[in-house]
Amino acid sequence: MAVFAEEVNLAGYTTLRLGGPARRFVEATSEAELVAAVRKADDEGEPVLVLGGGSNLVVADAGFPGTVVHVGARGVERTAGEGDTVLVRVRAGEDWDPFVARCVTDGLAGVECLSGIPGRVGATPIQNVGAYGQDVSETIVEVRAYDRQARACVTLDRDACRFTYRHSVFKGNDRYVVLDVTYALRETEESQPIAYAELARRLGVKPGERVSLKEARDAVLELRRGKGMVLDAADPDSRSAGSFFTNPILTAEQLAALERRVAERLGPDAAFPRYPEPDGRTKTSAAWLIDKAGFAKGHARGPVRISTKHTLALTNPGGASTEDLLELAREVRAGVRDAFGVELVNEPVMVGVTL
Repeated sequence: MAVFAEEVNLAGYTTLRLGGPARRFVEATSEAELVAAVRKADDEGEPVLVLGGGSNLVVADAGFPGTVVHVGARGVERTAGEGDTVLVRVRAGEDWDPFVARCVTDGLAGVECLSGIPGRVGATPIQNVGAYGQDVSETIVEVRAYDRQARACVTLDRDACRFTYRHSVFKGNDRYVVLDVTYALRETEESQPIAYAELARRLGVKPGERVSLKEARDAVLELRRGKGMVLDAADPDSRSAGSFFTNPILTAEQLAALERRVAERLGPDAAFPRYPEPDGRTKTSAAWLIDKAGFAKGHARGPVRISTKHTLALTNPGGASTEDLLELAREVRAGVRDAFGVELVNEPVMVGVTL
């Protein structure tokens, strides 16, 4: 049975440990409870925030003036697919990294490089979660969701999810409440080809080669810990929302403009990271832009700071407010814009606040 409470402080439910109270808070431990809670709030004209692990949220100091539904439905079902493929259907309330660990132990490849990412399974299609050369869109077969417009449960296949870089049909749109996600994983002890250069170097292999699933997971966890990107109560740098800005994807015109600005600021021989996209655009590194705009690791503004381990993470070592964090984010965004003419876009979801 769903548990109801009032004026629950949301800071305790986010990895940033920031945010004010929810007017109403519902703990939903089953799909039926989740759908019922959202439907009831809709019937009453109440704003709704569906909350998972809170790892990708920036919540206003004023809190949320409506109903927060905390997703707790759990369960994992495994069925045979074609050839060596295994279909794994996972309820939205399952914690993501324990699920990845289970896949590695069970010899299922496809998500091993997504180890150490905080949050719950239901959030993974929303953000098209990705890291170290893997995105969940590569393995997602379908997503079941509650459609608040149709007031019915629906199934969206991979195409209907409209996955792009850190985006999907679910992001920036509160129409759908994710209920479960089905992944197609390969039954093998070998990882998917290692696509990310930094990970390949750590593993001592060439990009495109494979290693054991355990080797891939261990190396990713080691890299993430070194960047403060694995939750650790003893590490203030892990009190963040992960990467705060997405890597900019530039048109040919924007790329040429960036080349000019880099040459002017850093000299004609200066080079910057660039990664061709399938649509002809080019992705560059937000972390590189932030660093070269003059924001070093550990750069502080009042009680908040850039992580001492990773330029892309904005952290709350303790005693900060959401507004403190936003002021630092605005300072960084403005600094990159002034230095390089590139507008950084926040990756976390903003609740009751904007940049």
